[in-house]
Amino acid sequence: MAHETRIERRLDRLVARAVNPRRAAVVIAGVTTTLTLAAGAAMSFVDRQGFPTVGTGLWWAVQTVTTVGYGDHVPTTTTGQILAAIVMLLGIGFVTVITASITGAFVAQAHYDRDVEGDGAPSAEQLQDIVTRLERIEARLTRPV
Repeated sequence: MAHETRIERRLDRLVARAVNPRRAAVVIAGVTTTLTLAAGAAMSFVDRQGFPTVGTGLWWAVQTVTTVGYGDHVPTTTTGQILAAIVMLLGIGFVTVITASITGAFVAQAHYDRDVEGDGAPSAEQLQDIVTRLERIEARLTRPV
């Protein structure tokens, strides 16, 4: 891609850090925790009536990001509802995209490793090469001397 945005570069760096399942889990947990903490603090600032403390904002953020949604705390202001919509979309979309990207990187690495190291079974191309070579050998053996 000729022109990468700042977000794309950051996503690429996040995926690059997830070189094994343990590090991938750390990346996913880090993104989710950051999103949850930021959303909880922002909600308690944006909608003071519905979320008078940072604790109630954080409780709401955990419910929203995890898609549990008990409904005991609901944004009442328009700004709070817009923030809630953004958090819901990020909670579902962004975390899913990060998880899928990391999974895709693992699958690609597994395919690369299998191609480089081989899985013990010959490929269709290798089998065709063997068949061709055997046909040449048979042709030479069956020719009259």
